[in-house]
Amino acid sequence: GMSEGKKKSRRKPFRTFYFRGLELDQLLDLARDPKFLNLLNTRARRRLQRGLKRKHQSFLKRLNKAKKEAPEGERPRGIKTHLRDMVIIPEMIGNVVGVHNGQHFNGIEIKPDMVGHYLGEFAITYKPVRHGRPGIGANTASARFIPL
Repeated sequence: GMSEGKKKSRRKPFRTFYFRGLELDQLLDLARDPKFLNLLNTRARRRLQRGLKRKHQSFLKRLNKAKKEAPEGERPRGIKTHLRDMVIIPEMIGNVVGVHNGQHFNGIEIKPDMVGHYLGEFAITYKPVRHGRPGIGANTASARFIPL
């Protein structure tokens, strides 16, 4: 369980995060650098090379604004969005985003290891099936067992 894991101290409480072999601050320095693109997979790279559309740019602006306005050491206020197809880039790290899943906005704090993924990957759009007992009409045999 959890209790014996703590004693072993296998994981330091705050390990330095690496994205493809880069530490977080190096990653943030690179963010505007063309070399950064080489760390992404082809799909994300192609997307960023072709330029961000206006919707995505204004979304980034809002994220940066929220980050600026946040008091030191506090999480920025959440920004809601329907842009599930936004590629997460380093300058978004630390922001809180409400990603629409078709019904609600799931609040997500963007962590360094999410770079290169899409926002939509972090807000599931369906409710996973809970398999319970078969209901009425599941099969003909089940009707026999329902006490009426």
